[in-house]
Amino acid sequence: MAAERQRSRSPRVTIAQIAATAGVSSPTVSKVLNGRAGVSDETRRAVQALLDEHGYERRGTALRQRVGLIDLVLRDLDPIWSMPLLLGAEEEARRVGASIVLTSTHGRRAGSRHWIQHLASRRTDAVVLVVSELAPTAVDELRRLHTPVVLVDPVGSAPTDMPAVAAANRAGGRMATEHLVRLGHRRIGIVTGPHGVMCAEDRLAGYLDVLRRHGLELDPRLQHYGDFMPGSGLAAARRMLALQDRPTAIFAGTDQTASGVYQAARERGLRVPQDLSVVGFDDVILSEWLSPGLTTVKQPLEEMARTAIRTAATLAYEGVAPAPRIELPTSLTVRGSTAAPRAAAA
Repeated sequence: MAAERQRSRSPRVTIAQIAATAGVSSPTVSKVLNGRAGVSDETRRAVQALLDEHGYERRGTALRQRVGLIDLVLRDLDPIWSMPLLLGAEEEARRVGASIVLTSTHGRRAGSRHWIQHLASRRTDAVVLVVSELAPTAVDELRRLHTPVVLVDPVGSAPTDMPAVAAANRAGGRMATEHLVRLGHRRIGIVTGPHGVMCAEDRLAGYLDVLRRHGLELDPRLQHYGDFMPGSGLAAARRMLALQDRPTAIFAGTDQTASGVYQAARERGLRVPQDLSVVGFDDVILSEWLSPGLTTVKQPLEEMARTAIRTAATLAYEGVAPAPRIELPTSLTVRGSTAAPRAAAA
């Protein structure tokens, strides 16, 4: 007992000291601490033995005494898209005995100085960040606060050492485009999301995969970035449908983007799907409200949120992450917005 008390009073060992003793790098020690992949079993055992010997994990755990709050940070609070995420997050938080604190960045980078200060003053067990960019300074501040962060559909510049949850976006992009090709479409446009957002880039990559596989033209006039909202679908579709060799089908990066494509088609007197086939992505309630019903790639938004909260809770309360990246499958829901192209248009 005396020896144990003496050890508890000894100066806290640093990650750098653990790394030097083990003969590994500091990032390797960090991976062991957070249960991430990329470390051999032998190295993991050696580093964990040193962490246990110096009581590092017990001190780290003490710094993160449970307060029963998990912060959920969304890019915006659009009810159509955010509601499934909120339902999944709240359900899983309740299961692990925590409450959700909801924040919207309104399209800006997450992690302002005011937010970090507020977080430090009231404390939180973990942060789940959904489709938003985390400011570099916020990354360092959250680490100093010993606050685990889990990313959902991270942007391209997101820290690679933070656990991430995503849908199989590239596979979903392939499904959508392959469906149109099999119907006979050869001029297929796309309106994806913002540059640098990983889910948007992956959906575009899936679309390009299929065009290359079938030897179809990669026409840059048919490839557009947007913001996932109806306005960007409307603007991009207007440009594509004004072309002399207009597309006979458009793959929209979200169901809301697809609603803008519908409007652009109506403006030009085109019927969906007789004159223009449209495929969306998400399979939110809007896809059923559109007329005709929207063929779309189902993204498991509720399950993504549940998985992210579960991962955050495991990190906060057990000190390990199940996996560095979790990817959930997508599937195609076929409704009335897609059909074979008319001979004249094709």
